[in-house]
Amino acid sequence: MGISNISALIIFIAAYVLFVLLPNRRTLVAVSASLVVILAGIITLREAFLAVNWNVMGIFVGTLMVADIFMESRVPAYIAEIIVDKARNTAWAILFICLLTGFISAFVENVATVLIVAPIALALARKLNFNPVKMMIAIAVSSNLQGAATLIGDPPSMLLGGFAKMNFMDFFFYRGRPSIFFAVELGALASFAVLYFIFRSHKEKVPLMSVEKVKSWVPTVILVVLVFALAVSSFIDTGFSYMAGLICMVFGVISILWKTIVNKGSTIEGIKSLDWDTAFFLVGIFILVGSITLTGWLEVVSGFLSGLIGQNIFLGYTLLVFIAVFVSAFVDNVPFLAAMLPVAISMAHKLNVAPHLFLFGLLIGASLGGNITPIGASANIVACGLLKKEGYKVSFSDFAKIGLPFTLAAVAAAYVFIWLAWAK
Repeated sequence: MGISNISALIIFIAAYVLFVLLPNRRTLVAVSASLVVILAGIITLREAFLAVNWNVMGIFVGTLMVADIFMESRVPAYIAEIIVDKARNTAWAILFICLLTGFISAFVENVATVLIVAPIALALARKLNFNPVKMMIAIAVSSNLQGAATLIGDPPSMLLGGFAKMNFMDFFFYRGRPSIFFAVELGALASFAVLYFIFRSHKEKVPLMSVEKVKSWVPTVILVVLVFALAVSSFIDTGFSYMAGLICMVFGVISILWKTIVNKGSTIEGIKSLDWDTAFFLVGIFILVGSITLTGWLEVVSGFLSGLIGQNIFLGYTLLVFIAVFVSAFVDNVPFLAAMLPVAISMAHKLNVAPHLFLFGLLIGASLGGNITPIGASANIVACGLLKKEGYKVSFSDFAKIGLPFTLAAVAAAYVFIWLAWAK
């Protein structure tokens, strides 16, 4: 094993340890580590550039731009208020808000979804004078769950699409079989029962809330057309090579221009306000994973895991899912999934099975494992931050009391569904 190979592994491990110890500095760590592997000559600048999945980056940045104007249009908040007003009591109002959160999160990045729904939830809590902590946690975990349902719901889904060459429609039906979307929805049904049990005691009637005014329906139209365009592109760019990212970027530019014209603001300011922190974090992660892939370490890991499970495909599938659940409870699921996707593909090849069973299980485990703790996903951190601004502290135990049963119910249902649908 050469010095560059050892160095690549040391840098990779050090970066992932720092992700855990310094979650607020994750982008700085990822970018710095990726620069070190380039400057140290572990990979060339060309290899680093090619390691980044630019189609995924286009999807991420483009959908961020569309989500930004969709959030500012107040349409989601308007719909949320109608739902709350129609609910027969507070318990059902909270559950309907969680359902709305999940629906939005299937098409809008999780953090943006929490920011869209949170003001309505907090306003409901203030009107009824009850502690909003449980409700906000439920919103965060609902967002994380449904973010895995579609290609554009969250970065982990985008990463899976990039590695497995899956397009927008493949998340619904893939090679003639029900895909990730249906596994997530089955998990949602199971977790909905958990949320009902948690909030069932809130029987008070919901008073009529002041109606939110919609600023414009144009962003909603843009989002709907974007989803339709992605669905159509699935039949054209079947290799998921460039078109989805290009479409999202075009719609993103349209969104920024529309926002600039309507609000008479600065285009530069609109672009600067986007979540570039996560974007640069993703670029850094792609390069880091590329460095250990090119130096052969992912093959070493997959070989070890394959040796551990022998020819037992069920054991391998179960191991991947629940390792993903456990690790993602404490480590950001984006770098973990980025590192494990090629491992899962390699393991599948060694076992001579189609990789989709392992890939789908890995996505479910990584996306839902983050729901166990307040640091497991960006949406959780944002939800806890909003609660802190309102004067409420959220402990690990507070979060786990909802996140753990929610996660176990959702993972168990999706885990069984994927095995039954894809084991053969």
